[in-house]
Amino acid sequence: MKSLIVDDELTTRLLLKKILSPFGDCTTVPNGKDAIQAFWMALKENSPYNLIMLDIIMPDVNGQVVLQKIREIENKSSIPKEKQATIIMTTAIDDSKVILDSVVKYGCNSYILKPVIKMKVLSRLKELELI
Repeated sequence: MKSLIVDDELTTRLLLKKILSPFGDCTTVPNGKDAIQAFWMALKENSPYNLIMLDIIMPDVNGQVVLQKIREIENKSSIPKEKQATIIMTTAIDDSKVILDSVVKYGCNSYILKPVIKMKVLSRLKELELI
């Protein structure tokens, strides 16, 4: 499993990398702009990400915008839904509207409320049949 971890908090990036590394290659980026670029480059190199852990609140481009851009790129590239990246939003915001918008409007597969805890992440990966 190839993973992209997007979070402006270094500790969260490091923790997620530690959790996900046993399952495959992990790339970490600190902002939305770098996430879109990393996603696009991986797709161009025919080595797309299977999983994207995406923070919602980031200073440059927020996670919902990144999610929209990634889904646009996948759709324009004619990637079928079943082959698109699994995107799990991570957020400290316990706001059902924000979470619902991410899932329904923008097409994320799931979400995890922060703080990120290993058992929550592993449980979610199992639910999504990634591990």
